[in-house]
Amino acid sequence: MSDAISVVDLVVVRGKSTVLNSLSCRVPAGRITGLLGPSGSGKTTLIRAVVGVQLVRSGTVTVLGRPAGSRELRAKVGYMTQAPSVYPDLTVVENARYFASVAGASAATARAAVDQVGLSSARDQVVGTLSGGQRSRASLACTIVGDPEVLVLDEPTVGQDPVLREELWASFRERAEAGTTVLVSSHVMDEANRCDRLLLIRDGGLLADDTPDEVKRRAGTTDLDKAFLELIKIGSSS
Repeated sequence: MSDAISVVDLVVVRGKSTVLNSLSCRVPAGRITGLLGPSGSGKTTLIRAVVGVQLVRSGTVTVLGRPAGSRELRAKVGYMTQAPSVYPDLTVVENARYFASVAGASAATARAAVDQVGLSSARDQVVGTLSGGQRSRASLACTIVGDPEVLVLDEPTVGQDPVLREELWASFRERAEAGTTVLVSSHVMDEANRCDRLLLIRDGGLLADDTPDEVKRRAGTTDLDKAFLELIKIGSSS
């Protein structure tokens, strides 16, 4: 299986703090890879490095065979930030249409993206009047409207109800099965079981880069929350 994303010896320093410390990992193509860890562990920094908007001290990040942030990747990588990145004075569908035009997609594709994220009934509502969870979904619609080869999502299910979370994960799975590489961050361990591969990070270091089953086997437990804690203990004692 080829890798869509390769990170080698990545170091990111912010002020006097090392946010990522010689981190190396890989993201296989056409699979869902979960990036998990507590708040402040470096998840968003790693994601920003993958999409090419993070200043790095050293190391390399390669996406689809090219350096992260390369011009050639702009139409191939979709990035949903943790804070919704949509225009509050436009309606949901107007936002989707705008991003569709930038990506060279049709208005029909924009409407379909809005439907896919569960905002059909709010299609003509101004984004500034939406709830936080709805704004996140509007942002997701704008991210997927160009049908990117690599989909990078920073905590897309935060603030969503359980039913919608289930629908969103089903859509991520559908995209992965169609060949899209999905890198999704979360601090909720029960979402880890939905992934094909896991990157577990803490304090800027990598605790695990493996399948959920292998992570649990290595930690000697069937519970991923307990597995994460056990890997922290193993890392601290080594």
